[in-house]
Amino acid sequence: QAQLVESGGGKVQTGDSLRLSCAASGRTFADYAMAWFRQAPGKEREFVAGITWTGDTTLYADSVKGRFTISRENAKITMYLTMENLKPEDTAIYYCAADMGLYRVTPARSAGEYDFWGQGTQVTVSS
Repeated sequence: QAQLVESGGGKVQTGDSLRLSCAASGRTFADYAMAWFRQAPGKEREFVAGITWTGDTTLYADSVKGRFTISRENAKITMYLTMENLKPEDTAIYYCAADMGLYRVTPARSAGEYDFWGQGTQVTVSS
């Protein structure tokens, strides 16, 4: 059974860094765009960053541009989100997702375009 499993979340202070990982199992996701979303309490799930299957094209939400970096290692079937200069407003549950449309040239920003989701990992940033 296909699965995405996130890890690397935790409690940090403003200005700290974290790296989230998303490990895939049960099938290959190497041919598919993937993304990170997040959901804060009382808010809708929002797009954070996306990456095409080749890793050549990435997209970021304006709120994280310049601070977060998305990457993937298809050989390891793993995707990463490196988060730097974290702010309290980055506090949320972070989810990884895979879009099962083959060979997307641009990652989608809408959660509805993604077919597989992980269970999420909590990131808490204190001031």
